[in-house]
Amino acid sequence: MNGRRGGRRRGMGPGVDSRAMRPGPASRPGRAAAPTPVERDSIVTAIDFAAFVNDLADLSARTIAPFFRSAMTMENKAGQGAFDPVTEADRAAEAAMRARIRQTFPAHGVEGEEYGDERASSEYVWVLDPIDGTAAFISGLPLWGTLIGLKRNGAPVYGMMCQPFIGEKFYGDCGQSRYQRGAETRVIRTRRCASLAEATLSSTSPHLFSEAEAGAFDQVRRAARLTRYGADCYAYCLLAAGHIDLVIEAGLKPCDIAPLIPIIQGAGGVVTTWDGQPATHGGRIIAAGDPTIHAAAMRLLAGAA
Repeated sequence: MNGRRGGRRRGMGPGVDSRAMRPGPASRPGRAAAPTPVERDSIVTAIDFAAFVNDLADLSARTIAPFFRSAMTMENKAGQGAFDPVTEADRAAEAAMRARIRQTFPAHGVEGEEYGDERASSEYVWVLDPIDGTAAFISGLPLWGTLIGLKRNGAPVYGMMCQPFIGEKFYGDCGQSRYQRGAETRVIRTRRCASLAEATLSSTSPHLFSEAEAGAFDQVRRAARLTRYGADCYAYCLLAAGHIDLVIEAGLKPCDIAPLIPIIQGAGGVVTTWDGQPATHGGRIIAAGDPTIHAAAMRLLAGAA
């Protein structure tokens, strides 16, 4: 992780090679043939890449907007006795983003919530969750977001969370993270928190834990000053922005967390599994704004089977 701050260029972290990020010929209207590698190296910049991710989020937002707080088709992806909804909006937004990536970066892979993996062994792989927080989405609550991440050789190097109804974007590259709303753009940082007794804790729902997980989580909850539920991906972004101190969840898929890792780390936070492993593949996740309470919460979670 690159610890430099204010003087860094925006939009691309040290894990992204601009030569590999060059667009394919389909993204360059008006040109008869693809440019040579030398030409492409001189054309593509970090700003081009940041603009692409921003445009991808805007494309998803335009696709999703007509569905929010309206009648829509919904299915339950979960088995009997569980509820994991998917809507027309989820599928339409992911399909639109996949098509744009395929057109612009044909050599890149894609991992998505709704349509699975394409070329997952590629050096660069996009990770998409068009609506993280579908339960909130179908309930009319604006606590959902579009997650867009990029991995290089399996490691997350860039991520964005876009909440188009509110108009907020959080994005980071493991070295710096930013918040954007309208014309406002600013660097965000996690806040210091000396102990769990001073911490604000968040989790999507206490009912998503197994019995053993719930017992371990409850130890942290009792130690924390305040606990809030129901924020899904928003909680991690609020942690990065210094409003929440700790997020603990279980059962996450890779697309639920991989795009958020560069945002959290870029803001100075820590994110791992409950046993201290990289969070890229999902599972039981703990994110903290301050390493002190990350370690303290990890000790309390250690008893979970």
